[in-house]
Amino acid sequence: MSRSDTVPRLNKIDDVYRLLGDPEVRYVAFFLADREERIGLVKHGLPASILVALSRDMAVSRDSLYGWLGIARATANRKVKADDLLSKDESESALGLARLVGLVEQVVAESGDPTGFDAATWTASWLQTPHPALGGRKPADYMDTADGRELVASLVRQMQSGAYA
Repeated sequence: MSRSDTVPRLNKIDDVYRLLGDPEVRYVAFFLADREERIGLVKHGLPASILVALSRDMAVSRDSLYGWLGIARATANRKVKADDLLSKDESESALGLARLVGLVEQVVAESGDPTGFDAATWTASWLQTPHPALGGRKPADYMDTADGRELVASLVRQMQSGAYA
């Protein structure tokens, strides 16, 4: 998967702020960010506004989002209100969810015509649906750990290939 000229690089935190301020957020930029970019963003701390953008774009309550990510509601709300940065752990969780939405965007773009497809709301719905490969548990139950996020992302990749876990 390659980065097209229309997908912004996330070389610095200003790029994230600019992307989050765009009403047409393309989460694929988070998915395509290289390892060095991701490490830099997590070490710096993502703006808490990413939680607002994810909640808005996924059409889920902030409380649900915070629960998926394992972020305490009071902490998240305080950081959002103060326009503060998330901790490394909080940033990694939020980035992981943004990357998952970006993966869905990428899969749909590679598989056909993405016109009219809302990757963020589809991802939110899918995360809340029990999955046979997870023993009937919801993918959202796995989003609060790095290994869980990777497991969930692998299920999305399997959908693209037609493999069943």
